[in-house]
Amino acid sequence: MSEGDTLLYLDGVTVTFDGFRALNALSLYLEKGEMRAVIGPNGAGKTTMMDVITGRTRPDTGKVQFGASTDLTKLDEPAIAALGIGRKFQKPTVFEPHTVWDNILLALAGDRRPRFSLWAKETADEQRRIESVLETVRLQEFRDKRGGDLSHGQKQWLEIGMLLAQEPQLLLVDEPVAGMTDAETEQTAELLREINKTRSVVVVEHDMAFVRALDVKVTVLHEGSVLSDGSIDHVSADPKVIEVYLGR
Repeated sequence: MSEGDTLLYLDGVTVTFDGFRALNALSLYLEKGEMRAVIGPNGAGKTTMMDVITGRTRPDTGKVQFGASTDLTKLDEPAIAALGIGRKFQKPTVFEPHTVWDNILLALAGDRRPRFSLWAKETADEQRRIESVLETVRLQEFRDKRGGDLSHGQKQWLEIGMLLAQEPQLLLVDEPVAGMTDAETEQTAELLREINKTRSVVVVEHDMAFVRALDVKVTVLHEGSVLSDGSIDHVSADPKVIEVYLGR
């Protein structure tokens, strides 16, 4: 694997909170264009890993590199977001009083501050980009609906759409199907596979049926480091994974 193919590289990353080692010499890399599922028991370090990648938490030791040479440990959260790393938290945060269309408009990449208000007419290019995002997240028919009136699953899709509007290279998605119906869960797997055609994606999830539906490489974390990785069948059959995670 040449360094040029690697989008994200974590090497020997350790994070300690009050004596508790949340990450313990964690090493993993993500190729450009890859989607990876990250699973593991509560306290395994999944959220801390996302916090380190997005600049919310500084590691005690280790290397966190994006692209060929960008050291993420030297940058703050806004600078990392501007590089093209988007993060979706578990609980959706959409602008509930505004329509689906306006939520995407508010999120569009580019500095909107000088001229922006919701009353300003969006440009033809902005309209095209919003249409494209709505199509990807399957919310075209809900464009005029208030964010607050969407179902839980639709709010999750809208928030993913708001991240796509920022044109990230890498999308970090935290438990996207928690609380979803089976049908919404299936549609979310399809949606993420669609997004993965043009972007790299890391999905942190507990729902094993959903992880299986993604059909991607799986990394299992335990006590802050990688316990196992490979296909879902490989990690599901790993005695170590069964013992600490699946057997519970």
